[in-house]
Amino acid sequence: MFRRREPVPFAFIAEADKFRSNVTPPPRERASVGQIAGRTLIGLTVVAGLVGSLLFGVPALSADQSPGHTQQSEASDSR
Repeated sequence: MFRRREPVPFAFIAEADKFRSNVTPPPRERASVGQIAGRTLIGLTVVAGLVGSLLFGVPALSADQSPGHTQQSEASDSR
């Protein structure tokens, strides 16, 4: 076994190489077709929501209207 060059404060850290396990964890389960379809639909829904909010939000934030021109409702016209 090799010796470490730097000092190690705890002996069990220096001896940790002896106790490494050679057991590999089981492989991950593959996602089913339904799970993949569900994740895809959720992703598309989130993207569609972001695009929709941009489509509705950008015209509302534009400063194209002149400040002198204001909209009036029908209730304010009936005098």
